Amino acid sequence: MNRHRPDRVTDYDRDHPIVVEGLRNSFDGQVIHDDLSLTVRRGEILGVVGGSGTGKSVLMRSIIGLQVPDAGKITVLGDDITAARDDDDIDIRSRWGVLFQGGALFSTLTVAENVEVPLQEFYPGLSDDLRHEIARFKVRLSGLPAEAAAKYPSELSGGMKKRAGLARALALDPELLFLDEPTAGLDPIGAAAFDSLIGALQDTLGLTVFLITHDLDTLYAICDRVAVLADKRVIAVGTIPELLALDHPWIQEYFNGPRGRAARSVGENVSAARDDQPKAKGMDKRPEAGE
Repeated sequence: MNRHRPDRVTDYDRDHPIVVEGLRNSFDGQVIHDDLSLTVRRGEILGVVGGSGTGKSVLMRSIIGLQVPDAGKITVLGDDITAARDDDDIDIRSRWGVLFQGGALFSTLTVAENVEVPLQEFYPGLSDDLRHEIARFKVRLSGLPAEAAAKYPSELSGGMKKRAGLARALALDPELLFLDEPTAGLDPIGAAAFDSLIGALQDTLGLTVFLITHDLDTLYAICDRVAVLADKRVIAVGTIPELLALDHPWIQEYFNGPRGRAARSVGENVSAARDDQPKAKGMDKRPEAGE
């Protein structure tokens, strides 16, 4: 079926493009989320952390309509995602991009052809030449060399696959970007480079980023706030200093352990360097912690 990009919704609270209220998810009688609520601010990079089995990826899949919750309401860019039951009701998905773990690339398509998949779905009227040009631009935007566009996923390193997946996620100029463990499996240098790329893209494109990670370096380097999943819900959300002021044992163990202290030192240096760089002209300032 030919798809078209829907008109942009304007009658919603633009300061909070993602609102989750009273979410409940369960599998085979095992409750993963119970009365989970979360509000994401426009223009922020929100890191989502939690122990194994807390349902970080399940939460993301619920927000983008791939997981139907047992109860609760999820509003994304003014659309009630939980009320949609037909795929046609979720054409709002043209307004977000998703990078799944491992990139989730089509193995039989080149990098450029992977990027063209959403363009073909939502803009079937584009000429081949324009579609190819957009794909090449997105490949370069993701930090890949131009020649990578013609390569197949099997010819790419792990870090290049992540960037190829990111190029596809950016294909439709999304407002929201969902990243599931984007630095998992990368060496420290590659992970730091990917973090810098995400930070630069957020600043330049004005993206709102929902970022699942266990990487403390990522949290300190680029995240404006962090949401902590535990006890089947979001138990806290705030800046890292705000979280460190809480006495929850998991939060203290996670952020105040040896790795947390090392990441804090590195993150402070990276954040200071980024703050010294001029913002792209005309882009909104990130929300302050107290907003």
